[in-house]
Amino acid sequence: MTLTTPNCPVAESLPKEVKEGAMQVEDIEDVDLELVWDPPWTKDMMSDAAKLELNL
Repeated sequence: MTLTTPNCPVAESLPKEVKEGAMQVEDIEDVDLELVWDPPWTKDMMSDAAKLELNL
C-alpha cells in the first residue's frame, strides 16, 4: 500500500488498520503489508466519490 506522503498523519495507524481489516476476510491467515512510494500518490488515484466528498 502507499500513503499520500511519508509524513502522512496516519502513517503510524493506517497500515495497522489495513492489516487488521484484511485479516477479517475469510480464509486469510496472514498479511504481509508493505508500504511503497512508487508510483507516487496523486489525486488522480482517488475515486470520483472521494473527490466529490472533498470538493475536488
